[in-house]
Amino acid sequence: MIATEKTIRIAGVVNDSIVDGPGLRLAIFFQGCRRHCEGCHNPESWSFEDGVECRAESISLMIDRNPMLTGVTFSGGEPLLRAGALLPVAKDIEERGLDLAIYTGYTFEDILSDGDKDALALLGYASTLIDGPFDPAEKSLMLPFRGSGNQRILSLVLSLAEGRPVPTQDPEWHYEP
Repeated sequence: MIATEKTIRIAGVVNDSIVDGPGLRLAIFFQGCRRHCEGCHNPESWSFEDGVECRAESISLMIDRNPMLTGVTFSGGEPLLRAGALLPVAKDIEERGLDLAIYTGYTFEDILSDGDKDALALLGYASTLIDGPFDPAEKSLMLPFRGSGNQRILSLVLSLAEGRPVPTQDPEWHYEP
């Protein structure tokens, strides 16, 4: 169990998600986003005041309640705006042997050039990054685990090691609908 004084504002949770990454996942949607993408799937998550405050330990308890989970997904709003508070949660997920995926409206290149140490540390705990803003001109219901063709599914291990975006080769992220 993790212990921290920090609270995290969340917009919602899906306990048995099969659409936010492969396997059975706990999907956590964080409150607050500055991007405001046209056609956003979660515009109710934009406000930084809405949602509910929860402690990192509460997320750990959510994971405990579902022994069938294969992974956890951080989505939004924008989870990277909560990176510092999410570090102990991500470490706990890693220690449990669960997969962590992160959705962000920023590109991998944006994250690297920004140099936010907490955001980069958070990426180090995750296996997969789905990056880029939703683009309604590239919307497709046929894309696995993303809403528009400009969004990429990246291997974070390889991307961080090479300092450039590297698409995941994991077949679970590339099913054919």
